[in-house]
Amino acid sequence: MSTSQRRVGASGLVVSSAGLGCNNFGRSGTITESLEGTRAVIDAALANGVVFFDTADMYGAEAGRSEELMGEVLEGRRDQVVLATKFGHERDMGYDFPGGRGSRRYVRLAVEQSLRRLRTDWIDLYQLHLPDPQTPIAETIDALDELVTEGKIRYYGHSNFDGWQIAEAEFTARARSTGRFISAQNHYSLLARASEREVLPAVNRYDLGFFPYFPLKNGLLTGKFTRDGGPDGSRIMATRRHIWSEAPWDALEAYQGFCDDRGITMLQATFGWLLAQPGVSSVIAGATTPEQVAANAAAADAWTPSTHDLDAISEFFPLPEDPASQM
Repeated sequence: MSTSQRRVGASGLVVSSAGLGCNNFGRSGTITESLEGTRAVIDAALANGVVFFDTADMYGAEAGRSEELMGEVLEGRRDQVVLATKFGHERDMGYDFPGGRGSRRYVRLAVEQSLRRLRTDWIDLYQLHLPDPQTPIAETIDALDELVTEGKIRYYGHSNFDGWQIAEAEFTARARSTGRFISAQNHYSLLARASEREVLPAVNRYDLGFFPYFPLKNGLLTGKFTRDGGPDGSRIMATRRHIWSEAPWDALEAYQGFCDDRGITMLQATFGWLLAQPGVSSVIAGATTPEQVAANAAAADAWTPSTHDLDAISEFFPLPEDPASQM
């Protein structure tokens, strides 16, 4: 089985339409906390055509553990995947660093550690995890450009930027005739549509690729949960029951009826809706079992919604008037 592929914005980077979010690798209390569990998920991803893997240097019970596990599992087959990671989160990475996390010095420290943990000579997509208010974006771009020139990274992107920050980065790069960010990664799903206000218009105006994170809202948008409960052992039911108890069940039940009428699963409809949004390059979904990876890969190509379908789904989950209500 092979999952379809898409180009990332106006760049030459191509990724699978279903991506694998690797934040569960090395996470306490998950199957993928172990090397064996991580290997099973990665093997299943490759077997199902999911070749875009997205991690971050701070993922894992111990910072860097996700990258370490991935490095060990992918050794000898690095060329088979498009590997993305992130730097510059607020989590302490042990670098004993007093300055901004988008600064040249920090970028240099972070990339060398990620390359070591991932056991690779290069990173396909290197992403600034959070905006850095302490460092001019020009300095961050220059530092990332140097890494491209040296062959340590192929492309660079950002995560959690607001619309104005996306525009600032674009115009800074244009004014200085430097390289540019090729992608944006932000929180986005049917239950969190705030990115449609400013982020997605900026992404499309400047030809970036867009990666929604938390696209399945911890599983609420897969059809596995109902008003009466969810799978035993699921993260929501075990440690985040408020997500289930506060979910908009009237809307979710109407959405389930929509899916039933069309003979598709909610997971397939959710992937179809996301991939129909302009600018979306890949839907990055986390997984802790091979079965979840296989289901996500199949869902990515299972259903293409019509304009009427998209309008109907939007009526179930309208964009709220208060921009802060779905952040």
